[in-house]
Amino acid sequence: MSKKITIIGAGQVGSTIAYALTVKMLASEIVLIDIAKDRAMGEAMDIRQGTPFIGPVSVHEGDYEDAKGSDIVVLTSGVARKPGQSRLELAQTNVDITKSIIPQITKVAPNALYVIVANPVDILTYQFVKTSGIPANHVIGTGTMLDTARFRARIAETYQIGQENVHGYVFGEHGDSSFIPWSLANVGSIPVEKYSSAYEGAKLNEFNKDDVEDYVRKSGGIIIAAKKCTNYAIGITTATLCEALSYSTGTLLTLSSMLNGEYGISDVCLSIPSVVSCEGLKSHLVAPLTDSEIASLKHSADCLKNVIKQINF
Repeated sequence: MSKKITIIGAGQVGSTIAYALTVKMLASEIVLIDIAKDRAMGEAMDIRQGTPFIGPVSVHEGDYEDAKGSDIVVLTSGVARKPGQSRLELAQTNVDITKSIIPQITKVAPNALYVIVANPVDILTYQFVKTSGIPANHVIGTGTMLDTARFRARIAETYQIGQENVHGYVFGEHGDSSFIPWSLANVGSIPVEKYSSAYEGAKLNEFNKDDVEDYVRKSGGIIIAAKKCTNYAIGITTATLCEALSYSTGTLLTLSSMLNGEYGISDVCLSIPSVVSCEGLKSHLVAPLTDSEIASLKHSADCLKNVIKQINF
């Protein structure tokens, strides 16, 4: 695929994204930019040396000038979340880091599609839309794509079914106020909670909504406590988003982007199902939610707006 993708931040997440992009052959050139130049060089070199077994992908370190002509720019720079720390506690520190990056990258890549991965992703996506001068439909956060993947993985484990048969989403903030609209969740078109009664094989594991919601919300913290970071799932998630941004056909994903009246919510970035393509964000999908689900989405928006009020952009 003849795409140039620049990744800002060559830490665990940025380098894993570069590796996933390389293995999936989603770019012809990948540029890694990091304030720690040796780290960027080492990660790029390590990935590049595996490309003879993959395909003609150029992976190299660089400076902002090397991002010129990028089709996609992925932002992962920021201080990592510590064990026990919420994503929103990171807000001001990572907003300040992003503030220094925005003018440097937008100067050389004004026409790129921007993918925000660093946390708190909804706050940084909002910052990028508001301060970068880049069109809002060209700024997309990974949002609850990862939460949605965790949700589908848990349902698949519970029912011992292929993950591609599980359909459903996590809405709202990529964080504590996220929620699952159960009214939309199904396994092979059968509502999730009714699947076990429709199954005529061996007895399935007991389905528990609280367990699933707990798993989705706490997975990141459990992984960070165990290995100090999360990188593989978000690496695959981001590569999947970059792939969707490479085709003219729309792809439906739960992404963080600026809302403009959907569900009565405006001036905040959070995740609802959205259609993206090589043109960027094409449309939000206003799925039919129950009254309580709409209330949960508005609560999530209010939580983010409360943080935005306290941030110096």
